[in-house]
This record gives sequence, C-alpha cells and structure tokens, in this order.
Amino acid sequence: MISRLCQQLIENHGDFSNTVVLGLQPRGIFFAERIVSELQKTTGHKSPLGYLDATFYRDDFRRRDSILKPNASKIPVGFTVENKSVVLIDDVIATGRMIRAAIDAMTAFGRPKKIELAVLIDRQYNRDIPIEPNYTGLKVNTLDSQRVQVEWREQGHELDQIWLVD
Repeated sequence: MISRLCQQLIENHGDFSNTVVLGLQPRGIFFAERIVSELQKTTGHKSPLGYLDATFYRDDFRRRDSILKPNASKIPVGFTVENKSVVLIDDVIATGRMIRAAIDAMTAFGRPKKIELAVLIDRQYNRDIPIEPNYTGLKVNTLDSQRVQVEWREQGHELDQIWLVD
C-alpha cells in the first residue's frame, strides 16, 4: 500500500524538489516517516519532512471534558512551506476537522503553493467538513460508534496492524 501511494506521489511531484511532507501529530508522523523512507529508496532523494501539531487550532479545543495534550511541531531548520507544494500525511481521516486544523496551523510556517492530503485509512461517510484525501491507502465504511486504530512497530507494537474498534 505504501509503495503504491509513493508511486502516485512521484507521478505528481517528481523528485520532490519543490515539495515538503508534513506528518500530523501524533500518529500521522509514523506514516509520514514510512512514506519519506520509501520515496528516498525509489527516487534516491530525501524529501523534507516535518511534524505538525494542530492541537491549539482544533475547533473542540476548549469544549472537551478532558484536557488535550499537545505534541511538539518539529520543523527542521530552513524548512519552509512558502510557495511549495505540501503533502499533509495522517493515518486516518474521519470528520475532516483535524485536517482543517492542520491547514490553519501550517499557515504559521508560510503560504504554500498547493496542499494535498495523503491518508492510510479514509473513513468514508463520516465527514463534517468537505475535505477529501488526494491519496488513500484504504477506504472503509464505519459506523459513528466505531473508530479505526492504526498500530505501528515504531510505537512499540510487534506488528503493523489496523483495527476497527467498537
């Protein structure tokens, strides 16, 4: 799945000389690292990678019973999105609200020429905001009571796994 997504990205971005990759904190960073690693194997070029936290840009930030704990945005020195194509990467898209928040957060680092979205799992029929991924690993139909959980070896799990949890 990751190889197929990378081939699609290469078709649209070439050697990534004018493209940056932003993994969304917390779980999108593992998928972003895998994508960038595969792109480097295929193209021989290391794509710029940053981690973006959108916690304070979420529309439910002050409406939750529990306090949201932010993660660090890790943007390499010299990393800019100004006038570049940006590929936002997350593990799962459901309502679209996190992606909207990420776009708001990203503008603190400049104004990109173009923004695209790559996700491992697309929870179709759950959107609150009309945001659709440009690159999708797998589309799943879920009930509102269900959630998709992605586990990566980099998180300490024995295997990479995707769960549909009630």
